[in-house]
Amino acid sequence: MKLLLLCVLAAAGAQAQSFSGSAYLDDAINQAIQEKRLPGAVLLIGHQGRIIHRKAYGNRALIPQVEKMTADTIFDCASLTKVIATTSSVMKLFEQGKVRIADRVTEYLPEFQYGNSDITVRDLMTHFSGLRPDLDLIPAWSGYDTGIQRALHDPPAGPPRIKFVYSDINFILMGEIVRRVSGQPLNDYARQNVFAPLGMAETAFLPPLAWRSRIAPTERLKSGEVLRGSVHDDTARYMGGVAGHAGLFSTADDLSRFCQMMLNKGRLEDTRVFSPVALDFFTSSQSPIDQPALRGLGWDIDSPLSGNRGELFPPGLSYGHTGFTGTSIWIDPPSQTYVILLANSVHPDRGHSITSLRARVATIAAAQVGIEPRVSENTRVVRTGLDVLEEQNFRSLAGRRVGLITNHTGIDRQGRRNIDVMAAAGVKITALFSPEHGIAGAEDREDLANAVDKATGIKIYSLFGRTKRPTPGMLKNVDILLFDIQDIGTRFYTYISTMGYAMEEAAKAHIPFMVLDRPNPITGIHVEGPMLDRDKLSFVGYFPLPLRHGMTAGELAGMFNAENRIGADLTVTRLEGWRRTDWFDSTNLPWVSPSPNMRNLNEAILYPGVGMLEYSTNYSVGRGTDSPFEIIGADFVSGIELAGYLNGRGIPGVRCYPVRFTPTASHFTGVSVDGVRFLITNRDIFDSSRLGIEVASALQHLYPGKVDFDVNQSLIGNSELIRALERGGTPAPDWTGFAPLRAKYLLYK
Repeated sequence: MKLLLLCVLAAAGAQAQSFSGSAYLDDAINQAIQEKRLPGAVLLIGHQGRIIHRKAYGNRALIPQVEKMTADTIFDCASLTKVIATTSSVMKLFEQGKVRIADRVTEYLPEFQYGNSDITVRDLMTHFSGLRPDLDLIPAWSGYDTGIQRALHDPPAGPPRIKFVYSDINFILMGEIVRRVSGQPLNDYARQNVFAPLGMAETAFLPPLAWRSRIAPTERLKSGEVLRGSVHDDTARYMGGVAGHAGLFSTADDLSRFCQMMLNKGRLEDTRVFSPVALDFFTSSQSPIDQPALRGLGWDIDSPLSGNRGELFPPGLSYGHTGFTGTSIWIDPPSQTYVILLANSVHPDRGHSITSLRARVATIAAAQVGIEPRVSENTRVVRTGLDVLEEQNFRSLAGRRVGLITNHTGIDRQGRRNIDVMAAAGVKITALFSPEHGIAGAEDREDLANAVDKATGIKIYSLFGRTKRPTPGMLKNVDILLFDIQDIGTRFYTYISTMGYAMEEAAKAHIPFMVLDRPNPITGIHVEGPMLDRDKLSFVGYFPLPLRHGMTAGELAGMFNAENRIGADLTVTRLEGWRRTDWFDSTNLPWVSPSPNMRNLNEAILYPGVGMLEYSTNYSVGRGTDSPFEIIGADFVSGIELAGYLNGRGIPGVRCYPVRFTPTASHFTGVSVDGVRFLITNRDIFDSSRLGIEVASALQHLYPGKVDFDVNQSLIGNSELIRALERGGTPAPDWTGFAPLRAKYLLYK
């Protein structure tokens, strides 16, 4: 493995000569060295599985004698310890079911705050615990156990989940949780379960004496001693060198292996260290719902400390961390890029900020390679299941009588109806089935009748009329049932319920069922609560899903079939070329409004949250206007007041401004009402369910009792959330239990 790494690095050295950004990076780092903000640094950049820049700059040491920096220098990682060692160890225990993120800390550390605290593991890992930044160091103390006892009983500076306060105490406690749950000290557990499997042979707490000559020295103490091989952080040093917040030493090469594993969704070469779903969970925002600072579990996403992201890597989908000694990493999954900058800027004395350098380096990297798509978005082709079947000339349907569940969204890349291209290819369609809104997607009423397709003369059976299921009579002349409808990615959008009901009837009739898969237009990575309670299953909630599930129709079909034990003979004709991170506008597929009030992607993104309250008859979600789901209002609302309140909540990725509008249909027809319009400013960090909860909470706070939450219980779907809203709270729903179930049925990367 060591030989393989050397070969990779040798090849990378050759590549670096052609990397167009190298000269800009050299200038930025050398200028910072000349300004004496750091003695030297090692920079390593990886992109699309290759190391494209690996270089040492300046000097490793200035005193007691000058030493030139080398690319294999070992650095005190400082707070990178929090993510590389501690968070990774917790993620491993989480996968094994030994640690739950929503649990109170007292579940693992019973004596924490003398057994009386509702601070959770999530609060510690996101730095919303209310604990102070660090332990007192005066008078001096020593010993790991002493440090842990001080952390366990340090009085909180404020209540949890109210304010982001970066705290070493949080991760001192997390390191102790790892020790107690695993039965091993953090350094041993991380080495055995993370570093050794990844081949990180030069990453360790308490580095051996043999490494000393390659370790970058840090600060000169008052005694004149220069720290070299001893952890720079005072608290970690007092604790003996092993702590959850600091103490790790590593090289750029070892950290590059870690970063590549993260980009590979938990795998490096032939070794899987973490499951993809756990990794996605830990690196997605876990901040309290009312907080603008976005933090993952350990990882920084978009907070006042994420300057090392630079100005081009996208907030919300990328993540990283920094260390006080001058270390930093940033990882950008969409572009498959990572930036590792290791420095000892506290040598020989602290007080030198390199925040601007970190930002400049990341921006240069992103400008040159980091945000270029792996395949040109103009040439990348996404094919729906229909397109795939069409390219195969519908061979799998030859000689079979086909029942097709579809509507106006069932078109191929050229915009042609599935009905027409199948008929032209000789497919024998014996029955058509239409969902809510009818075969043309234009009806916005209940009880739709059967009809006939004018172009082909095929009978259309309505599944949104007297029955919502295909009956035995409807299936009499059907050998295989196909589902080809564009879903919108929201739990209460009824096309998926139609699919589930049809699968059940197909199984009873022993008829094979095929899903021609289509993209989730609001991406396959954003998953948002609340979860649907099992006692609230209905046509607007077929299965216990979170509000925004991040799955395609084909993936959901697999889940429904297995988890509900439907027993259907299911086939999913998969998409080709689609990535889970894709929004619909990056697929180059034609947009067709899936329903009369779902006219653009912006409305689709807002719909999961805004639609949560639309069963309230005294409240408008914009139906009957040119902007459904982009505006809300009521006759009891002051638009200025509501917009000011919501903007004051600092909801990431969206802003509000007051409007006045007059619906021409639905609630408040012909009545002018006050409300607010939503402007999405960053869809990658926008949480639509959070917006919905914030709106519900704001209405209850400003206009108590005006909105009946129970009327909307089938849409909100969660009794605990409803009761919390009625009490005036702004709860953060927990959908984490859904994550491992979802992972079993994902078909795409």
